Amino acid sequence: MLLRRRPVAALAALALAAGAVAAAVPSSAGNGHGRGPKHRGQPEPSVVSPLSHSGRWLTDNQGRVVVLHGFNMVAKLPPYDVQQAGFGADDAAFLQQHGFTTIRLGVIWKRLEPSPGIFDDGYLKSVAATVATLADHGIYSLLDFHQDMWNEKFQGEGAPDWAVVDDGLPADPPAGFPGNYFAMPALWRAFDHFWNNDATKSGVRLQDAYAAAWRHVATYFRGDDAVLGYDLLNEPFPGSQWYSCLSPAGCPVFDKQYLAPFVTKMLKAVRSADREHLVFYEPQLSFDFSAGTSIGDPGDALTGFAFHAYCAAAVGAPETPPTRAACDQVEDRTLSNADQQSSTSGDALLLTEWGATDDPQELSSVAADADRHMDSWQEWTYVGGDPSAAKPTEGIIRDLHKPPTGTNVKWDKLAILERPYPQVVAGTPTSWSFDTAARTFSFSYSTHGVSGALRSSLTVVYIPTTGLLGHSYHVIVGGAHVVSAPGASRLVLRTLPGASSVKVTVLP
Repeated sequence: MLLRRRPVAALAALALAAGAVAAAVPSSAGNGHGRGPKHRGQPEPSVVSPLSHSGRWLTDNQGRVVVLHGFNMVAKLPPYDVQQAGFGADDAAFLQQHGFTTIRLGVIWKRLEPSPGIFDDGYLKSVAATVATLADHGIYSLLDFHQDMWNEKFQGEGAPDWAVVDDGLPADPPAGFPGNYFAMPALWRAFDHFWNNDATKSGVRLQDAYAAAWRHVATYFRGDDAVLGYDLLNEPFPGSQWYSCLSPAGCPVFDKQYLAPFVTKMLKAVRSADREHLVFYEPQLSFDFSAGTSIGDPGDALTGFAFHAYCAAAVGAPETPPTRAACDQVEDRTLSNADQQSSTSGDALLLTEWGATDDPQELSSVAADADRHMDSWQEWTYVGGDPSAAKPTEGIIRDLHKPPTGTNVKWDKLAILERPYPQVVAGTPTSWSFDTAARTFSFSYSTHGVSGALRSSLTVVYIPTTGLLGHSYHVIVGGAHVVSAPGASRLVLRTLPGASSVKVTVLP
């Protein structure tokens, strides 16, 4: 996660760089201990089906496009376990009730592998239980190896203590998150050693150990239909090369010489255990603020591009706050850069972080932009208060140990994020948008499947029935007919025989 924080000089420089709905998806076989690996137990029903992709689009087992909206859920404090942090079935039910279908679920390497080569499967069992709870409510989990500033030594989290190789430099100056990225040579050195696959004190090479950790996780979760995929590394930071990444083009040398080979190495490790799940890779950090990427095509048929969009201007000095227009330009360029990466690589797109604020203008603007780009997304974050948060109150839930009801929910913020969107599309989306002033949702799609023949003619659109549209919404549709009940929160459409396109308008 990268949040907006008040100034450090380096950040000012950086700123210059300019359930998938059970009603419509057939059940499929799940797996034993809460949908963990199949060999660990007997099959049980699952409310989700495995997802794949065709180009930029996520797809279900009927060949339909799947669009996901949801949140991040990462426990950044010991024991790094969202269950013990208070995330449970009531939260999953709350998310389902409000139309959310995905969680980016943090897995912290430090807890997973406390000593070189020694893995804590009790931790993975807890992760699997959370995945199963979410799946029971139609919610897919993206397993994210999360890090911010590498380790607690640098005021962050992620890597085990034994994986900190910083040549003994002091962790100075302590500028906090995200300032240490741009001000702390010891942190730069730790990343440099990681990108060079250098050895730890125990003789274990860093990337080799990281790949082995991913192989272990992929072995544990292979066959789990509720897992959307694996996110290889949160916000890869270039270390001492970060200065070279501040141009609009990003840092092609770092991308090609270090980041792309890292992705290839991790893919090889995952694929040695799991050949079915999607694997998502991320660009280096300044992509979040509209810099380009040169990572290229990983060459795997089941890969996705996971990216973040934040307003770089928002880290400037408080006396020069960013304008809405400046932020809109930065964030739209980031989403356009992601479109370009997908066009180049043929990979799926998933906006895995954005928001990280309670500012309604920022949330509304990025949500609308994501609609224009037809992106699936996971907003940061379901609950705030982590050690690297610039604003501890981030999230839509204030306290995980309390039920998601009453004053524990930021209802105004939820109303912005809970918006109409197509969840499953029997065809190829061409556009969708929600005009909050006119209280009108518009959606159109071609009936031609993104990967050929479709095995279902049903399309599902989520309609918030407690928001601007309300219980008595009215549907105008051409090319399909409505088969769901009046006022249903899941508007289900069946394509009419012979229709080449469908156009839908939903009014209050």
